[in-house]
Amino acid sequence: MTLWYEGPLAAFDTETTGVDVEEDRIVSAAVVVQDAAGGRVRATRWLVNPGIPVPPAATEVHGLTDDHLRRNGRWPSPVMEEIARQLAEHCSAGRPLVVMNAPFDLTLLDRELRRHRASSLSRYLQNAPLCVLDPRVLDKHLDRYRKGRRTLTDLCAQYGVDLDGAHDAAADATAALEVVRAVGRRFASRVERLSPAELHTLQAVWHAAQARGLQAWFARNGSEEAVNPAWPLRPEMPAAA
Repeated sequence: MTLWYEGPLAAFDTETTGVDVEEDRIVSAAVVVQDAAGGRVRATRWLVNPGIPVPPAATEVHGLTDDHLRRNGRWPSPVMEEIARQLAEHCSAGRPLVVMNAPFDLTLLDRELRRHRASSLSRYLQNAPLCVLDPRVLDKHLDRYRKGRRTLTDLCAQYGVDLDGAHDAAADATAALEVVRAVGRRFASRVERLSPAELHTLQAVWHAAQARGLQAWFARNGSEEAVNPAWPLRPEMPAAA
């Protein structure tokens, strides 16, 4: 029997105009698929003209300029449809979906679907429930006392994964996929008997506990920043009165 971290996985990543999932937009995205550990990685890439200016700070991260996106990017509506359908196909096929910091990328995709398709991510996935593996949540739970940051770059260094072309959506998705495989191998005695579906359920609990811990840390340090405990998708914000 093939262990889940050695078997088929898909991974999803985006590059964006910023870090506000309610207001910012996707400028590029990628889904990568690997049928088995060590196998060839197949990537589907999208470049998007977001319809709003790309802040210089965002361009400094991913290198995508307004001019480049206007010339080469597609309109968001058909792109979001294609992404959502592809994620649904992978879920239907039983491939766990690797998403680093899932509440960011999946919530942003959901808001783009609502904005441009008058739909939602859950609507596309109504016949194929999400089964997400989030390397950030997994690592933080399984190695909770390790000091230091847990960005994708940090996790790649921790688990010996090459990250060529950081902040390119396909490169980041591929690296996140390999980190999940490495996490599975390192902590095999704790996770190999769990199915991806069971891990999905557990990660929601783990992430909520991690959010509470971070919220308490903010409070101790005088910060009013709020930490959202929802995982892997944040619920839609109520409309302003």
